[in-house]
Amino acid sequence: MNFIKLNILLLLCTTCFVRAQDLSVEQMTFLTPLWEGARFDDGRPRVGDDFLNRMKQVSIEEAWGVLRNEGYHNQFESGWEPLHPEVPMVGRALTVQYLPNRPDVAEQIIKKGKAEGAVGNTNSWPIDQLVEGDIYVADGFGKIVDGTLIGDNLGNAIYANSKNGVVFNASSRDLEGLSQIEGFNAFVRGWHPSFLTEVMLLNINFPVRIGAATVMPGDVVLAKKEGVIFIPAHLAEKVVVTSEVVRLRDLFGISRLKEGIYSPGQIDAKWTDAIEKDFSNWLKDHIDELPVPKDQIKALLEKRTW
Repeated sequence: MNFIKLNILLLLCTTCFVRAQDLSVEQMTFLTPLWEGARFDDGRPRVGDDFLNRMKQVSIEEAWGVLRNEGYHNQFESGWEPLHPEVPMVGRALTVQYLPNRPDVAEQIIKKGKAEGAVGNTNSWPIDQLVEGDIYVADGFGKIVDGTLIGDNLGNAIYANSKNGVVFNASSRDLEGLSQIEGFNAFVRGWHPSFLTEVMLLNINFPVRIGAATVMPGDVVLAKKEGVIFIPAHLAEKVVVTSEVVRLRDLFGISRLKEGIYSPGQIDAKWTDAIEKDFSNWLKDHIDELPVPKDQIKALLEKRTW
């Protein structure tokens, strides 16, 4: 596919708002070539639920380290006002881009959306596309006053469809009402009582910029109180497995330190072959009680030479 044809696809697909069409699926596949797993009907990479569940135990620092080592330097963004800062949020990104309102463009978008069956205001259209495990990730160009993309009514609809929450480079309203939705979380730029105005929807499930981060549809969103990191789908497994190995080594080190078997200097330095062998035996002896799936521990042991 040459550059001109790709640009034509990009132009045509900017109006594919409501339902995934062949062109948008083709573009999604083109822009996420390293993902070899399952995809949704809309073309988004579908990272497995098992990895999403295990991702909740990954720290921002662990994920950041893996991505940096792989050459991904623009995937983290801080400066949020979370609804529940102590509750981690993990899911697959459904991306949305909003722009300052321009009547001629907005009218065309609304006309096409209504013709394709869209219901309600444009900020509710992405909600209709959410499926369980999704996180609604929106670039609302940082607007706070009159940039409230949702209130508690839409928040309930979001949770009903996704069993998850939102990441908005914009604001939200109804903090009190949203906080009463059990299981829902929101990482937003601010909270404000105003209503959304002079904002138009541009596209759904296209690459978006969230602060300093580039986000692709289907990226795994890991949101914790330090900030939000957007993990490319093809690196999600590596992030999880790397974190689990670090966690196991930390547990072993702490256990042996408490038992007085090794000194802090021995554990903090590069482990000797004897300590590595002890670690392998410790994994075998404690495999049923460790906070990592058995299959993953067995796979780790198969790769070890000690």
